[in-house]
Amino acid sequence: MRNSHDKRHDKRHNGWHDHRRDQRLIYHLDLLSVLLAKELKVRYKNSILGYLWSLLNPLTMALIFYFAFKVILRVPIENYSFFLITGLFPWQWFSNSVSSSTGILLGNASIIKKVNFPRHFIPLANVLNDLTHFLLTIPVIAGFGLFFGVYPTLWWFVGIPALILAQFLITYGLSLFVASANLFFRDLERLVGIFLMVLFYGTPIFYDLTLVPESLRAYLYLNPMTGIISCWRELFLKGSFYFSFYIIYLSYALLVFLFGLFVFRKLSPRFAEVL
Repeated sequence: MRNSHDKRHDKRHNGWHDHRRDQRLIYHLDLLSVLLAKELKVRYKNSILGYLWSLLNPLTMALIFYFAFKVILRVPIENYSFFLITGLFPWQWFSNSVSSSTGILLGNASIIKKVNFPRHFIPLANVLNDLTHFLLTIPVIAGFGLFFGVYPTLWWFVGIPALILAQFLITYGLSLFVASANLFFRDLERLVGIFLMVLFYGTPIFYDLTLVPESLRAYLYLNPMTGIISCWRELFLKGSFYFSFYIIYLSYALLVFLFGLFVFRKLSPRFAEVL
């Protein structure tokens, strides 16, 4: 039988490991906060309007689409301007993160070469940066809703965190893949721009899925952002939440995240030689 001395030794040993783990967690959180602050500082450097630029782009696009599709083509969608921003604001988070991830490792080459830290923190800080801006647009969406007589419901408290999780997984997964692969295939940066443009028009942002012929609708469902944007719209426009729809696309997002993480980890040992 083990004596009391051995038990005390094991307890001290476990406590030491717990302390080291806590220190490592604090270090990683501090590092992530520094990287996030750096991304925010770079984005708003010499910018007078600051946060308003995050609103100006999607609102301008909403105005253009409203004029083209509601005024000229007269699409039969009620509260069309509100309909537009419920799709454009979530899309902006996804699009900005994925497109900027192409050069995120190149832009931090000096840090990667000099400091030993988890490399995936760099694209993570980039995604969290755009997530922060998206969170700041939710009051704007709520304000538009109040203007059109659409009020927040209790489902917002469930739907918003759930949808943020799903969109975060797919955005971060694609960002990891794009950031690492672009170091070895520099033309990927241009391909990502084309990919995002095609994906934008293949996502029901400025049109409703019910307006798409049923023969083509199945292809749109293959796009993971179709389900996520549809869930955001259902939550903001109707105050309800598609649980079954959400679970399907959460699984889809998890697969994309695991694929991106796998590629990033496979390529990361070779980062130093190509940077």
